[in-house]
Amino acid sequence: MQTILFPEDLIKGEETFDAYINREGYCTLRALAAQAQPETLIEEIARAGLRGRGGAGFPTAKKWSVARQTEVFPRYLVGNGGEDEPGSLKDRRLMEARPHLILEGALLAALAIGAEKVILYVNHMFDHAATRLQTAVDEARAAGYLGASILGGRYCIEVEICKAPSNYVAGEDTAALEVIEGRPPLPRQKPPYPAVQGLYGKPTVVNNVETLANVPVIARMGAEAYRRIGAADSPGTMLFSLGAEVRRPGVYELPFGTPLRHLIFACGGGLSNGSAIKAILPGGPSTAFLTPDHLDTALDHASLADAGSAIGCGVVSLFDVGACMVEETLALAQFFARESCGQCPACRMETAMLATLIERVQNGAPPVILDQIDKVLDFNRGKGYCALVNMPGPPLRSAVRWFGADFDHHLRHGTCPIRP
Repeated sequence: MQTILFPEDLIKGEETFDAYINREGYCTLRALAAQAQPETLIEEIARAGLRGRGGAGFPTAKKWSVARQTEVFPRYLVGNGGEDEPGSLKDRRLMEARPHLILEGALLAALAIGAEKVILYVNHMFDHAATRLQTAVDEARAAGYLGASILGGRYCIEVEICKAPSNYVAGEDTAALEVIEGRPPLPRQKPPYPAVQGLYGKPTVVNNVETLANVPVIARMGAEAYRRIGAADSPGTMLFSLGAEVRRPGVYELPFGTPLRHLIFACGGGLSNGSAIKAILPGGPSTAFLTPDHLDTALDHASLADAGSAIGCGVVSLFDVGACMVEETLALAQFFARESCGQCPACRMETAMLATLIERVQNGAPPVILDQIDKVLDFNRGKGYCALVNMPGPPLRSAVRWFGADFDHHLRHGTCPIRP
């Protein structure tokens, strides 16, 4: 499998400044800083089809274009390394191993949108990642790649690191802006969107750190070559996280379009206990469950959408045949209830109510309770400041769809069919 961001020799190591320079590091920054119109990079990113790697898969160039075209200054670029998805390992590992790649991507993005300030937003639990990024910032500044006059030219960009809370909602774009401004991580009502009115009320682009790590690669190899990697609607590669349920847990970079089966078995070695797979969450807790019948589904946005799920941020969680999907679904519902920030009544009440309803399923209840779950999900759809109010829907509904026998047994008997 071809990789472009996270070569095998770096998975277990950490790239130095000199090693990055030897890999043509900062050459694209030098070239762009010499141009009178660095915003031409936006067109290249659009042609490359780069999509965000933080979960939503939004086209990167669209965010950049909106910020660039908003005639307000100053502008800001935020590199989001909050990584609060349960089981996600990729951003932390990338920040530790390739800090200069992320930093160059952030500086290129800042030049493209006309920003003079970059904030790298890092989960406060990732001490080593923050240290690696700070070292990279210091080294790049000493070499003239950031600061008052980049490479002696007309552009000035400063970079700072901001520690992020480790709660789930703190990774949401506008919640990150609140933290940077010194307030609790409470998402903002949208619109306006950050690209128009973000940090301190100014145009702000918030990109996941993996998204930014793609930018120097595209600028160096060109959009046409980049699009030859991956899938038509999802060019390039993505970093996927596998947890302790597989024999070889870790972070794997694969081209979009790679079959799910390849990631789980060729990369991860299959389930560590040798058991068969019962259920798959292909993109984190807010995505829909899949079954072993979906193992040949391609890992890209369109293919997973056709299968009824989503790629999310690349956290692939596996459940063996010994898992009770009522218990697993209850754990997800309780997670969303716990992680709701509470500022939106619809979200606060919905997530708590869903957890209560699934507890009732677990202990035995009339089958009509499943209709109540659907009604709660439909009633509050889109009523919160952020997407968390919608997140329990895909896993809950897909669990009932694919694993109805588990739910039926609990409803009828109030006991688990797996562990009676």
